[in-house]
Amino acid sequence: MSSQLKPRIRETRWDHRVREVELLKLWEAEGLYKPIIDPSRKFIVIDTPPPYASGKWHVGGASHFAQIDMVARYFRLKGYNVIVPFYADRNGLPVEVQVEKAYGVNAKEMARTIEGRRRFLELCREFLDKAEAEIVGVWRRLGCSFDYWREGTDSPRYRAMTQATFIELYKKGLIYEAERPVRWCPRCGTTLAEAEVEYEDEEGSLYYIKFKLAGQDKDLIVATTRPELLGACAALAYNPGDARYKGLAGLKAVAPIYGHEMVIVEHPAADPGFGTGLMMICSYGDEVDIRLFNELNLKPKVIVGDDGRMSHEAGPIAGLPVGEARARIAELLKEHGSLEKVERILHRVPRCWRCKTPLQIIHRRELFLKQLQYKDDIRRIADLMEFAPEMHKRKLFEWVENLTMDWPISRDRYYGTEIPLWTCTRCNSKLLPEQGKYYRSWEETPWDSCPVCGAPREFIVGDTRVFDTWFDSSVSALYVTRWMEDRKFYEMVSDSILRPQGYDIIRTWLYYTILRVYQLTGKPAFKWVRITGMGLDPTGRPMHKSLGNIIDPDPVVEEYGADAFRFWAAVASRLGYDYRFDIGKIKTGKLFATKLWNIARFISSFPYEPDWSPRTLVDIAFLALYEEYVERIGRAYDSLDVYEPGNLLYELAWDVLASHYVELVKERAYNRDNRYSVEEQRSAWATLHRIFKGILVMLSPIMPFITDDIHRRLYGDSVHRQSFPGVEMDRESRGRYAGVARMIMEVNRAIWAYKKRNNIGVREGIGGAVILVPQLLERAALDLESLHRTPVRVYVEPPANAERLVEDVYIVRT
Repeated sequence: MSSQLKPRIRETRWDHRVREVELLKLWEAEGLYKPIIDPSRKFIVIDTPPPYASGKWHVGGASHFAQIDMVARYFRLKGYNVIVPFYADRNGLPVEVQVEKAYGVNAKEMARTIEGRRRFLELCREFLDKAEAEIVGVWRRLGCSFDYWREGTDSPRYRAMTQATFIELYKKGLIYEAERPVRWCPRCGTTLAEAEVEYEDEEGSLYYIKFKLAGQDKDLIVATTRPELLGACAALAYNPGDARYKGLAGLKAVAPIYGHEMVIVEHPAADPGFGTGLMMICSYGDEVDIRLFNELNLKPKVIVGDDGRMSHEAGPIAGLPVGEARARIAELLKEHGSLEKVERILHRVPRCWRCKTPLQIIHRRELFLKQLQYKDDIRRIADLMEFAPEMHKRKLFEWVENLTMDWPISRDRYYGTEIPLWTCTRCNSKLLPEQGKYYRSWEETPWDSCPVCGAPREFIVGDTRVFDTWFDSSVSALYVTRWMEDRKFYEMVSDSILRPQGYDIIRTWLYYTILRVYQLTGKPAFKWVRITGMGLDPTGRPMHKSLGNIIDPDPVVEEYGADAFRFWAAVASRLGYDYRFDIGKIKTGKLFATKLWNIARFISSFPYEPDWSPRTLVDIAFLALYEEYVERIGRAYDSLDVYEPGNLLYELAWDVLASHYVELVKERAYNRDNRYSVEEQRSAWATLHRIFKGILVMLSPIMPFITDDIHRRLYGDSVHRQSFPGVEMDRESRGRYAGVARMIMEVNRAIWAYKKRNNIGVREGIGGAVILVPQLLERAALDLESLHRTPVRVYVEPPANAERLVEDVYIVRT
């Protein structure tokens, strides 16, 4: 029989450049990942992060989506109905900026007419289509099994849903319009929510300014980083515990240059350790100023315009950009004799998360969504969700705790979901349309006359603003579960939603989704929340165009293969932590694929007999050890982890199967000299196939190409149609036999180490030697003897001249 045992897999190497592309075409032709809904099976709906279609992914972004695909593939193996759509986030400011640069146009100017706005939006769509195609090309080449939905967040379908949620919440009284101080980006020309503000430590100046006490010949020195707001200063404050200023409360100070008086108050917001301990309260330097103006009932005077320049009320610095105004007022104060000194200081500066422009606080009339009253609800329902890892739930709670204002959801931009709100200019009624349709309020009116007062259509004016892009993105969980279109389906799957995302958008996408879904449904948005770290360059820096350290995934995949790239994505770091691009791990992934191919070629020589049960101690022991790995790998996958499964499968395939078990049973599997019985030979075949087949199935979520190619060749079907392996042994037996397998591997390592010390080749016998093993390994002796080409005997008591190799194992040389 041994003469007939030839490898059925003839190719000596696996060519990823050819086979991966061929398999992609085969999967598509077979409709392998087309969602098939079976109501009798459990569901998992993956709220796949819709990436912004602003350009091609770098390796960090590509690896993040590869991990999402790994999770989806695992749950398919477990028999779930897996819904894992891919669609793009296509709303928001970034595309507007890119189109303005690419075409040399100005969005604001074009939007002055309906035709101009239409043309600008069309340019944005064309740009997004190209960018989205590049992103889709990356994940398809990586073998991601997403269901591609071409209706992204700018589609009529998605926007109709966003507008429907607005109409519902507006009717519930959760959305209101008000003029309030808001964070404003002069570059983007729009209001920002708290979550869109980034803070950077920056070196600046601390100006010590002299204020006169009204009616007294006495100066007060106040330190500030914002002297340009002097004209808007309404009060000075000191801490109640600061003895230096006791008795000043209720008195008034006079602003230099401007000459207006302001009240002096005691307030705990003043920090005695900062500057002189006296604090200017201006409209507005920061959120503390906003709070104090409300608390102290001060009258604001906003002297910074929405263009980032000082208004006419700023007096001698009117018309200057904020930075120039700061320098000019310092000069004027010095000339006036009111500038005591200037110190350099490191302080936090709020910037726009998109363009990094320093932000101002101005008064704007905006639409707000109530959120402060939901703080306790958010914490309560977040505790009902399973976070992986749990540590990132703290970031969510910290963000919720620090919220200070309701969410401004309206934006003075163009490429976004229009706010479906109209105003009758005759009766001033706010008009809402019916839910379910997509409305472009800047170019259409749903009524022929005002439904309140009967005024003709021309009296009805539509809102020209759009929603904050997070107002769109935050209903993604409802979009993927068909909340608006099929409430029955939503109810069936709403308790089985997984949110995979990075920790960098916990305060935006995660928080806003939890808030909005709760406001709309009263339910937790997710069952599971999977949080990953940031993809970094090899030196540990975030990848940005400005740093010149973007790494394109395409050349990497071309050189090493998608499976090698995905292997790195899986084992780069533990879940929840940052991960660096590591070409060494990618090379390891490629070598791993080669090792799998070589194992497959060897095993392809032997018949697959799935009903044959292992008979020998070695086979049973290694199957027991394999089953321990199955349980550990399954538990890790269940916890949404791919790091541990990747490492354990590498260890099982390379260190356990290839290095030990294959070498132990190679002679028995071929049985060329008939030292073994047919039953023992077939036992080796059965064990080789069972372990290797299980490895292929468990590894298929991480390395879908090589595992599928091998599985089809050996077992005649796609690995992706299999079920996750089970275990057959009871826990006690499995533990006992797995211990035998570990002992055998320890014996192997000890003998190999002995040979190395004595300059003996691994495949050579040890001349004139006998290896002594305990009674426990008696039935493994022949396999050990075949592997090490040295007689193996069982001992009762080791002879005096025996050299100990490892515990209970000796060698005797004559």
